[in-house]
Amino acid sequence: MSPDNRVVIWRSALLSGSETFVRNHGDHLTRWQPAYLGATRTESPLARGSDVIAYPWESDRLAFLRLRLTGESPRLRRLLAVARPRLVHAHFAGDGWLISDSARRLGVPLVVTTHGHDVTRQPDSDGLKGVRYRRNLRSVFDRAALVIAVSEVIRERAVARGAHPSRVRGHHTGVPVPESRPGVAPAWDGCFVGRFVDKKGVDDLVAALGVLRPARPRALFIGDGPLRAPVEAQARDLGLDATFTGPLPPEQVQAHLAASRMLAAPSRTAADGDTEGLPTTVLEAGAYGVPVVSTLHSGIPEAVVDGTTGLLGPERDVAALSRNIYRLLSDEPLRERLGRAARAHIASHFNLTTQSGRLEDLYDEVVANHLQPS
Repeated sequence: MSPDNRVVIWRSALLSGSETFVRNHGDHLTRWQPAYLGATRTESPLARGSDVIAYPWESDRLAFLRLRLTGESPRLRRLLAVARPRLVHAHFAGDGWLISDSARRLGVPLVVTTHGHDVTRQPDSDGLKGVRYRRNLRSVFDRAALVIAVSEVIRERAVARGAHPSRVRGHHTGVPVPESRPGVAPAWDGCFVGRFVDKKGVDDLVAALGVLRPARPRALFIGDGPLRAPVEAQARDLGLDATFTGPLPPEQVQAHLAASRMLAAPSRTAADGDTEGLPTTVLEAGAYGVPVVSTLHSGIPEAVVDGTTGLLGPERDVAALSRNIYRLLSDEPLRERLGRAARAHIASHFNLTTQSGRLEDLYDEVVANHLQPS
């Protein structure tokens, strides 16, 4: 990697443990050199001492508030100037707005990836918060040289929210694909990985497991969030054989996925409009040859081919979800066939090495266009 091809990868809160996609793509660049920059540090297994943080101390709160309110920050601009990037890549549109003024003043082109809630739920926020977010969204779309959408549905939402169609490109997130399927004896009948929030549909999953008789599937729930306590209570009331671990480091999540008969990802549109882009766990499960039971939601059908690599049903349809779980658990040859097909599909269309190379192609294109005389 040449230092002349440095890209600053920006995430305001650097970095939540669920955002492995940020690290994975940055770390797998081969022609571009990543430098990670954030406004604040988030303590998680993904945090690194080498991350540059603009506001690391409690005493920086007022300066950070100024950035959030105005989009301006002399400190952030200085840090960006020191990094001397040829490109800034921001994850999520709201975060893109936070760094867009600094990038523009320094003449550095900006790439913004939209992942889901930034173009679904957040623009519909009520009151002054919503007015401000919609204004900021229009501004970052005007300033960005390129807007990347993680699925076709999210691409359409970005355009509907004001991004110019010619500057919006679909680009799937990639995941590591091991050379062979892990030979791990199944420890779990089903596994859920994700935030305990409305759009993940985890309460639908618990209800679906509660229908299954006479044997109770051994289910693992990995993650945390505001709905965890009520979902755990729901599982206890239904007498499920359920283990709740809380958040885990990525390597432990991957080990549990590989040791599961299936991944359950019953995503849905939340009551406030929040929508998935394309859940990374769906891709990771397929990479390990683990079939997925999920829903016809957002970009999921781009990664899970119903009846071929997994089983899909309507959102919020507990009966359909329960039937699909039972079908996979009771039919080992079907499970094996779908798992092999899922692995092949992910390797062909969502391989991290391939997708990181395509991301670098987009970087090259943006810089080349930026250097052309106007």
